[in-house]
Amino acid sequence: MRLSAPKCRPSRVSQTAPLQLRRRTFATPTSTPSPITADRNASVGHQKDCTTITPPYNALLSKLNVVRSILKRPLTLAEKILYAHLGDPHKSLAGAGGNIRGEAYLQLRPQRVAMQDASAQMALLQFMTCGLPSTSVPTSIHCDHLIQAITGAEEDLKRSLVTNAEVFDFLESAAKKYGIEFWGPGSGIIHQIVLENYAAPGMLMLGTDSHTPNAGGLGLLAIGVGGADAVDAMTGTPWELKAPRITGIHLKGKFPENGWASPKDLILHLAGRLTVKGGTGRILEYFGEGVFNQSCTGLATIANMGAEVGATTSTFPYTPSMRAYLHATGRSPVADAADEAASAGYLQADEGAEYDELIEINLGELEPTLNGPFTPDLATPLSKFPSLLQEKGWKDEISAALIGSCTNSSYEDMTRAAELARQAKDAGLTTQVPFLCTPGSEQIRATMERDGLTAALEDVGATVLANACGPCIGQWKRPESKDEN
Repeated sequence: MRLSAPKCRPSRVSQTAPLQLRRRTFATPTSTPSPITADRNASVGHQKDCTTITPPYNALLSKLNVVRSILKRPLTLAEKILYAHLGDPHKSLAGAGGNIRGEAYLQLRPQRVAMQDASAQMALLQFMTCGLPSTSVPTSIHCDHLIQAITGAEEDLKRSLVTNAEVFDFLESAAKKYGIEFWGPGSGIIHQIVLENYAAPGMLMLGTDSHTPNAGGLGLLAIGVGGADAVDAMTGTPWELKAPRITGIHLKGKFPENGWASPKDLILHLAGRLTVKGGTGRILEYFGEGVFNQSCTGLATIANMGAEVGATTSTFPYTPSMRAYLHATGRSPVADAADEAASAGYLQADEGAEYDELIEINLGELEPTLNGPFTPDLATPLSKFPSLLQEKGWKDEISAALIGSCTNSSYEDMTRAAELARQAKDAGLTTQVPFLCTPGSEQIRATMERDGLTAALEDVGATVLANACGPCIGQWKRPESKDEN
């Protein structure tokens, strides 16, 4: 995978200054986005400063040894990561009488916090009352929720910079004051930015968004929380969590070579089996050969949608695809450190570890799946969808098509959509309904443009939106139909 450097596009505007075009950059806690003459964008082969990204593996392994001496049993991967982040293992585990999962309350020390612009506002106001000069753990703010999709990326972003100027100015100024990294509007969706820049195997992080578990595609525990919980971590206060139960999901085989099934179909299928409540109070831990046949961004899609079944989060053992993704995104030091941690037994479950529930899925038996309407756990294999429509008396018409969001906005996702678009063009077809595409980040958008994906999508009628949540969270101006209610 080669990633292209982002091009010059609007970044932000102050409340009083006229609109200015600036280069979107990897924000720093001490400076505004660089002027157009600067060039701090990532390029192929560029390695990031991983000082605050690489987990303290030696300390975590040392803590894990203490945990082993207390529990005296094989541990799942999720348990290893959680318990290695305990402030005091003896206090949280020793008095539980062996009944940890679903019973004990854990006092944890997360390593990182990420906040989106809608939820960060109250969290920052709470943090400011604590009187601290800076956050206790690395923290980032991502402006992705307040950009409404109307006409396309350029105009929508300009409009958002004006209408939300007060919010963006507050978030950026607070970020500067407290040493928080600020990703301005248009930089990308929080979860894709975290996956590309901050996530690391074996880490425990919090995010003020329900789909924070997306980062689990890199073999960590990323948990969505409210602003008050995030402030606990930001102030260095132990964060309390009732120990989740662990559901083991054994993935066998690989997707059919000549089929259309993908990681998205796996999690859609699982949602149908677990229902929207089946993951409540649980961590979904995937294992087996099927995990090692998936890309890192494919695993992220699976982890992302674990939220739809109510799961606390999802995770996977460290794989070669994770290592390759870390190298490709400029985090080779993290990959090297993770290799050593994996060799020491930290990034996979112990042999003989037991799960509270075990689910087996043969990837070779899956087919493209459609979930909904009305609920994400109404899973229907594509081959059975026509009969479902007939049975329910539903229309077989599509009113809009959306590709993107934090679930499916990686470069891998976009290449699949672009290939279909090229085939449609060759057949003389164009879209007959609104077709909206949302790149997950500026890095993805630039790479799409470089490789001709954007042109392929636009050739059949797609509108490429700003790198933001947009339609996924209802932030779009959808034309009304006379037949809809």
